[in-house]
Amino acid sequence: MSKEKLSVKEWADEDKPREKMLAKGIKALSSAELIAIVIGSGTNEESAVDLGKRILNHVNNSLTELSKFNVTELTKQFKGIGPAKAISILAALELGYRSHYEEPIMLNKIQLSQDAYKCIRTKIANLSYEEFWVLHLNNSNKVLYKQQVASGGITKTIVDIRIIFKTALEKGSTAIILAHNHPSGNLTPSQDDISLTKKIQNAANYLDIKLLDHIIVCDSNDIKSAYYSFADNGILY
Repeated sequence: MSKEKLSVKEWADEDKPREKMLAKGIKALSSAELIAIVIGSGTNEESAVDLGKRILNHVNNSLTELSKFNVTELTKQFKGIGPAKAISILAALELGYRSHYEEPIMLNKIQLSQDAYKCIRTKIANLSYEEFWVLHLNNSNKVLYKQQVASGGITKTIVDIRIIFKTALEKGSTAIILAHNHPSGNLTPSQDDISLTKKIQNAANYLDIKLLDHIIVCDSNDIKSAYYSFADNGILY
């Protein structure tokens, strides 16, 4: 009898997901094997691993696409997945997402654009609408305060510059970093983005406050496509 027709309990120890994890570490497991551990069991017709494979095949092996399902959709789409297993799958995916985007416990200093991105990504990376934020820094480039300035449309938010600098003066900010998200996934700054940035930079210069950067954030697991830095691309002067 082939391994595919055996239950997981009948497999060799090195092929069982839990035993394989203990022996080789969690990185050795495929996504289907991880799903098998999460759901715990399969059906009379297929093992938990085969059920995991079937689920992944349906979403072209994309965990991101799988995370877009809700409990009802999972139970209707996949035989062998009841509400309890669906909840377990979605909870595991959400934990993975939160772990990836978890804000550092302590960010001592903003030295690179990537530091600024990591500092703000949990606020705006996965939103379906635009938000505009400002990081207020002291003269050591340590973050004093994170300020939400605007929240609203799918493609645009209205930013009141006076609110930014009122807060900057109250907090004693010596530098600021602007940040907003593009729900579309397109990191290219619009002409409005550029015009607003220059307008804020002119006001900052007048108040002797440094505008260090403007970060555009998208929801991406790849750091290269996750954000755009005005400073890195020479737009600030």
